[in-house]
Amino acid sequence: MPYDIDAVRDFDPRRFREESPFKIHGGCGLMGICDESGSLMGGEIAIRALAIQHDRGNGLGGGFAGYGIYPEFADHFCFHMMYADTAARQNAEEVLGRFFAVDLAEPMPTRAVKGIDDAPLLWRYFLRPDADKLHAGDESAEDFVVHAVMLINGTVDGAFVASSGKNMGAFKGVGYPEEIAHYYRLEEYSAHTWVGHNRFPTNTPGWWGGAHPFTLLDWSIVHNGEISSYGINSRYLEAFGYKCTLGTDTEVAAYLFDLMLRRHKLPLELACKALASPLWTEIDRMPEDEQALLRSLRAVYGPGMLNGPFAIVLGFNGGMVALNDRIKLRPLVAARTGSVLMVASEESAIRAVMPEPDRVWMPKAGEPTIARVSGMDWPIHGDLHLSPSALSCAVTGTEFSCAEETVEVS
Repeated sequence: MPYDIDAVRDFDPRRFREESPFKIHGGCGLMGICDESGSLMGGEIAIRALAIQHDRGNGLGGGFAGYGIYPEFADHFCFHMMYADTAARQNAEEVLGRFFAVDLAEPMPTRAVKGIDDAPLLWRYFLRPDADKLHAGDESAEDFVVHAVMLINGTVDGAFVASSGKNMGAFKGVGYPEEIAHYYRLEEYSAHTWVGHNRFPTNTPGWWGGAHPFTLLDWSIVHNGEISSYGINSRYLEAFGYKCTLGTDTEVAAYLFDLMLRRHKLPLELACKALASPLWTEIDRMPEDEQALLRSLRAVYGPGMLNGPFAIVLGFNGGMVALNDRIKLRPLVAARTGSVLMVASEESAIRAVMPEPDRVWMPKAGEPTIARVSGMDWPIHGDLHLSPSALSCAVTGTEFSCAEETVEVS
């Protein structure tokens, strides 16, 4: 049964600031699955892939993100919101009302689940940017949404934007992923791409907003590992207007992809090389043109490079990408059956969904595994790597020189 939407709940993220005695580092289970034909897959597929990785978790965090789940509102941004109480909801809705035309606001559909008794108020909003304010600000609709997300997460006490993209949503909380999925009734949703995670954010206590995936606009990140460069990454992002309010390493990965792919319009493979950059000794052995490109990339995006062990899956409308750190310190397995590409922390998760895959392989360190949905707009600038001069153009926003040659990087 839905909870009483007017009840002031007992939820307070400060309760989770003391680390749980059974929060043991080093595990985490993740999965991502994409049907490149665009066919929709029921949420039970994602649930099954994470349930078999149960022992990688500890009940402090589980979550999913699905793409294509709201076809009736495909042109609307959908905000999944978490509130500590009704006062936080009212304050956040006042901000939403200033920025957007809200066409539907309703509680998230949930069901009672044993062991989940500390949930915040969960609401979703289907909305469009206010046309007058959007045009007055001379910015894209996506930048408009990012500004609103940063404002709510940074200034509205007790309110948190769990996801903010189009035709997608994040479902996460404190619990094992199969419990979280049952709570959110995930089996009632269908998506062309699912990503999911088991465990907690490494550098923060387990709380509902801190569970994976971390999102911004259509981007969603699930992560196994520990990004030790969080400090420099967050300071670098703040120079571009992002506010890292959660104190967790995975949050910066979502914002870095938004910066590089949407704002700086880097090709996906090049953004991955910026985040998991080859070692200098590897660059020294590359052909001259590739050396020039990779040196430029490291010079420009050095503060954005992710240090430490990680395996991440990025979901977005149009596909997904999986990426390991540059020396592969965390497990990542990939498989394909027909048009369906799947990645996971363990092959057992893949076999639970694909009993007899056409192919199974281990992605190499620092090399992305990419799924692209046929017939959908590819939200990324290009498929070729930019030349050093065009890279500079992309970062500085100088349009006239962007038509220069491109350089293939193996």
